[in-house]
Amino acid sequence: MHAAAGLEALTGLALVVAPSLLALLLFGAELNAAGEATGRICGLVMLCLAAGCRPRAGEDIWHQPLVPLVALSWLATAFLVGTGLRGVSVGLLLWPAAALHLVLAVLLTWVWRSARPAS
Repeated sequence: MHAAAGLEALTGLALVVAPSLLALLLFGAELNAAGEATGRICGLVMLCLAAGCRPRAGEDIWHQPLVPLVALSWLATAFLVGTGLRGVSVGLLLWPAAALHLVLAVLLTWVWRSARPAS
């Protein structure tokens, strides 16, 4: 969870600071002014998500907000893979980002399922 929350925080920070650069690396295109503003807002949202999902000492994994990170990882994987398969807007980091999100999704899902209390 530390790694996933940290990755989301770094991505959020990159979106706040240089949204067009991140868009260029992921999708092979720069953003216009509206895209830059939207990217920065999305970056702030990702920073908030990362802060809210950071593991806290003294809490077991089940009581920590793991589900949003699991959902984000699977949804980001689906979006990035779909974009790449269509061949639209593929940048240098699209496939590595898709692979990283897939690995995170699998690992976070495994942690979430193994930590659920028995019913």
